[in-house]
Amino acid sequence: MDNNINRYAEAAEMLKVLAHPVRLCIVNGLLEKGECNVSYMQSCLKTPQSTVSQHLQKLKAAGIIEGRREGLEIFYRISNEKVAELIRILIQAS
Repeated sequence: MDNNINRYAEAAEMLKVLAHPVRLCIVNGLLEKGECNVSYMQSCLKTPQSTVSQHLQKLKAAGIIEGRREGLEIFYRISNEKVAELIRILIQAS
């Protein structure tokens, strides 16, 4: 049995961040589109911009996504390949 509890703790924290329907939708959308800005996500999710931004901050803080600034806009993309693979498996299975 593996006694490296830190590795499990990190995985559990990542799963906690992903364990919200809006965040799963954001990550899956980024997988499909590559990258997009908050306005695009807001229109797709039919959710207020402030709500989308809060979810993006949680995903960014967890190292799941990263942003690229272009003028006044920030375009987000997935920065964690493990998460990308996990979401592909989860969404494909449902």
